[in-house]
Amino acid sequence: MERDAHFIGQSTAFLDAVERASRAAAVRRPVLVIGERGTGKELIAQRLHHLSPRWGEPLVTLNCAALPETLIEAELFGHEAGAFTGATRARAGRFEEADRGTLFLDELGNLSMAAQERLLRAIEYGEVVRIGSSRSMTVDVRIVAATNADLPRMAAEGTFRADLLDRLSFEVITLPPLRAREGDVTELADYYGRRMASELEWGRFPGFSGAAMVALENYQWPGNVRELRNVVERAVYRWGDEATPIDEVVFDPFASSWGLRAMTEGAPPPPTLAEVLPCAADTAPASDMPASLREAVEAHERGLLLAALERLRWNQRKVAGALGLTYDQLRHCLKKHGLHQGRG
Repeated sequence: MERDAHFIGQSTAFLDAVERASRAAAVRRPVLVIGERGTGKELIAQRLHHLSPRWGEPLVTLNCAALPETLIEAELFGHEAGAFTGATRARAGRFEEADRGTLFLDELGNLSMAAQERLLRAIEYGEVVRIGSSRSMTVDVRIVAATNADLPRMAAEGTFRADLLDRLSFEVITLPPLRAREGDVTELADYYGRRMASELEWGRFPGFSGAAMVALENYQWPGNVRELRNVVERAVYRWGDEATPIDEVVFDPFASSWGLRAMTEGAPPPPTLAEVLPCAADTAPASDMPASLREAVEAHERGLLLAALERLRWNQRKVAGALGLTYDQLRHCLKKHGLHQGRG
C-alpha cells in the first residue's frame, strides 16, 4: 500500500475493525464503513479493494459531498452529449470507470433521494443508464460506502432510502475514534514524529517529553488521526532541536492574542502548556519508586494537574485551556485523581 495508507495501532478496538475489513474483502457484497472524520474510512476502503480478487482492477472514488446535487448523478452514471447545458460530449460515469473493480462512495449521506433511487437500481441489477440515453449498460462493480452520518436515523426520518440502506449494509464496519483506542496515541505520535524528523533531515528523533506525551494522551482528538498527524508534525517542525525531547505541543494553531477570535471575544488567550507546567516538579508529591509504569504515569499526570491548578489559582476553565482539554475532560481528570473538590 502507499506510504500514506499504513495502519498504525495496537488497540483491540482498532485491530478488530481492521480484521473485519480483511475478512470482508474476499466477498463481493457491499460494505458500509462508519466512523467520525479522520478515523481512516478511506484506508479501510483501500484495504477492502487491495485484499479482494479485484485488486488488479480500478478503485474509483467519489466524494458525494464535494459536488452539487445536480452533478452527482452525472458523475455516477455518466451522460450523453447534449444531455444538459454544458454537456458538449459524452462522458462515462464512475460506475463505468469502476467496471470489474470497486467504487468507493465517500460521504454517502449527502446523496439526493433521486440519486439514491438510481444507485439502488444499479446495485440491485448491475445496470446503469447514462443521463440522456435510453440504453442500459451492464457493469460489475463492488460498492464500498462510507459516512459519519446516522443512516438508520435518516432512514427512519425519511431522508435516506431504507431499501438502499438494507442493500448496502451486508457488512458494517464501525471504526473507533482515536479517544477510544487505548495506547494508539503513543504509537501514532512516534510514527508521525519520526517521519517528520526524517523529512526535516534530522539525524535522530528526540521523542516527546513526559509532559507533552501526557497532554497528547489526554486530548480528546475530535479530528482523530488526521488531527493528531497535524499536531505532531507541527510540534516537530516548530521545535527545531533534534537533541532535546519535544516539550511544546500546540493543539489549536489558530490560538493567538492577535487572532480574530481573541479580538472578537475581547479576552486574553489561555496560557500555554509551557507556561503552566514548569512548576509541576515543585508541586508534585514526593513518593517512592512506583510499582508499575501505570502508577508512574498516573502520579505524573496528577502532578501536572496540581501544578496547573496552583499556577492558575484553581480556575478550571483556564487550566483546561492551558492543557488543551475541554472543561468536561478536565473535570473527568480531576475526579479521577480526587482533585474535583479542591485540595482537600
